[in-house]
Amino acid sequence: MSHDPEQALRTQAARQRMEKLAWLLDGVIRVPGTRFRFGLDSLIGLLPGVGDIAGMLLGAGILYQGVRVGAPRNVIVKMLRNLAMDAAGGLIPVVGDLFDFAYKAHRRNADLLIEHLDRVQAQNKPHKRGSTILALLLAGAFVALSAALLWALWSWLLG
Repeated sequence: MSHDPEQALRTQAARQRMEKLAWLLDGVIRVPGTRFRFGLDSLIGLLPGVGDIAGMLLGAGILYQGVRVGAPRNVIVKMLRNLAMDAAGGLIPVVGDLFDFAYKAHRRNADLLIEHLDRVQAQNKPHKRGSTILALLLAGAFVALSAALLWALWSWLLG
């Protein structure tokens, strides 16, 4: 356990935010009679174009928390990869929605961060806080690139 009670509270608060967001996006609704769950990301992803961008924006909140709590570069890269796979899968009508239902990028990202926080806590070392500006730049660049790719795909399909 961390020696700094304030840091422990910040870490716990970040963990709770990540858990709640991942649950809302990937697991809030249970399919009756099964163990399968899905979330708001799957529902809003049904709206062509806009839904996928909204899901990415919401999922970027978990990425932001990762940078904010000082997750190492390899964790951030894995999180970006999960978001990119989620975005790429979402580009394909119907199949993309099924992919989103199964892949659960937001849950994966929250789990990556929780593993990082657990490792830091087990080592009894303070973790460094990341740069808020860097987090915003990463999230903004990801969303802008995703939106540009989505627009290009729509133009090509309609065009």
